Amino acid sequence: MAGGPARIFNIFALIELMLLLLLCTHKSFCVSTTNYKSSIQADKKADVLLPYTSPTASPQPFLPLLAPSPLTPFTNSTIPQLSGLCVLNFTSLTNMLTVTSTDCMAAFAPLLANVVCCPQVEATLVILIGQSSKYTNTLSLNGTTATHCLSDFEQILVGQGANDSLSKICSVHSSNLTEGSCPVSDVSEFESTVDSSSLLAACEKIDIVNECCQQICQNAILEASRKLAQKAYNLLTFGETHALSDHSSRINDCKSVVLRWLASKLEPSRAKEVLRGLSNCGINKVCPLKFPNLDRVIKGCGGGISNRTECCGSLESYVSHLQRQSFVTNLQALNCAALLGVKLRRANITENVYSQCRVSLKDFSLQVGAQESGCLLPSLPSDVVFDRTTGVSFVCDLNDNIPAPWPASSQLPPSSCNKTVKIPALPAVASGQTSFDSSDMNLFLYLTVLAALSILI
Repeated sequence: MAGGPARIFNIFALIELMLLLLLCTHKSFCVSTTNYKSSIQADKKADVLLPYTSPTASPQPFLPLLAPSPLTPFTNSTIPQLSGLCVLNFTSLTNMLTVTSTDCMAAFAPLLANVVCCPQVEATLVILIGQSSKYTNTLSLNGTTATHCLSDFEQILVGQGANDSLSKICSVHSSNLTEGSCPVSDVSEFESTVDSSSLLAACEKIDIVNECCQQICQNAILEASRKLAQKAYNLLTFGETHALSDHSSRINDCKSVVLRWLASKLEPSRAKEVLRGLSNCGINKVCPLKFPNLDRVIKGCGGGISNRTECCGSLESYVSHLQRQSFVTNLQALNCAALLGVKLRRANITENVYSQCRVSLKDFSLQVGAQESGCLLPSLPSDVVFDRTTGVSFVCDLNDNIPAPWPASSQLPPSSCNKTVKIPALPAVASGQTSFDSSDMNLFLYLTVLAALSILI
C-alpha cells in the first residue's frame, strides 16, 4: 500500500488500464500474455485461502494486438428502434440523455455504477416523467406504458454507447416508472394534498454541500410523502405491525411521486442537480464494497501482530480483492475503512493494523499500475465528460494518502456528519482542471482516457 503523493506516471498507468478494458470488450482485439498469466498464477497462489471473486471483479488482463488510433473520438452512434408507444418526450432532454449515456458507457458502467451511472439514470427517468406531467397531468405511467418507455429509454442510451445491461446493473424495472402503492399521482390532487409551496421552497435551491446533514429538502420530501401515503387508509383500521410495514412501503413509493413533481417545477438542469445531490446523500452513507471471508487476515494479524510481514501481507492481499470491485467516493472510502476495521476488531484484532501496514483511504478504491495509484471520486455528484478532441474523462482525486482511520471500538462510527477526519480536495475543487498542471498535481486530476471507443460499436 504505497505512501506519498501520486505521480504523473501513475495517471498514464490508469489510462493504459482503461484502454485495455475498453479494447478488450471486443474479443478479436485481445490475447492473453505469458507475463500476465504468470502474474495471475502467482496472485492466485498467494490468495489461495481467499474465496473466489465474482465475475464482476476485474477481468484477467489482455494485450491488444490491433487498435485504432487512441485519438479516435467516441462519435459513432446507432439509430434506436423505438416502440412508438411511450408518452415521454425524449427529444426535450436530448442533452441530458447524452450525458447519461456517457456516464454509463459500455466499458465503465459496472465500475462507475454506484456513484455516477445509476444515480444519473434514476435522475433522468424522474425528470422525464416529471416534465411529461406538464401535459399529461399525471406523475406516473401505467404498467404497459412504463414497459414501453423503459425499453425506449434503454434503446436510446445504448444507441449512444451506453452499456446494454443498465436495467440489471442499476436494478431499474418498469414498475419504477409507475406510482407503485402510492395512492396519489394526479398533479391536481397532489398539489391539494401537500404543502406544495413549502416543498418547492425547501428543495428548489438546496445547499448541495450541507443538505445531507441539515436535511432541509429531505425532510420536506418525507413530510409530503407521508401526507400522500396517509390518503390510502386510516392507520387505525389495521394491525400495528402490518400498518407500519405497509405504510413504510407506501411512503417510499410516494417519495418517487414527490421527486417527479419537483422535477416538473424545476428546469431540467436544476432538477438534475437537486436529484443527484439527494442521491449522493444516501450513496455516501454506506460502503458499496462486498467483503469476502476474513479468516486469512485474522490468522495473520492475530496474537498482537507477532509477525508484521505476515499480517500486512494478508491484509494487503485482502484489500486488493476489494480494490477490484468499483470506484468509490472519499466518504465511501471512510465507510469502507470503518466497516473493515470493525470486522477486524470483532475478531479480536485490536491493534491498529491500518497504521502498521500503511493502509490509506485510496486503498479502498480501484487501483492501477505497479505504483498503486488509487482513484477516489468526489463526494459531490460528478459526470463522465466526453470531448471530441480529448476523449473521455472523469474527475479523480489522487491526493488521498490519508491513513485509513482505525475504529476506536467494535461499533460502527457515527454518520459522516459527525466525522472529524478531513478529506482533501472535496467539493471546493470538484470542478477539476483539464490540464496536467504540476502545481495542481496533488489536487483533483482530470484522468483523460484517450479511448478508441468506436471499436465498441
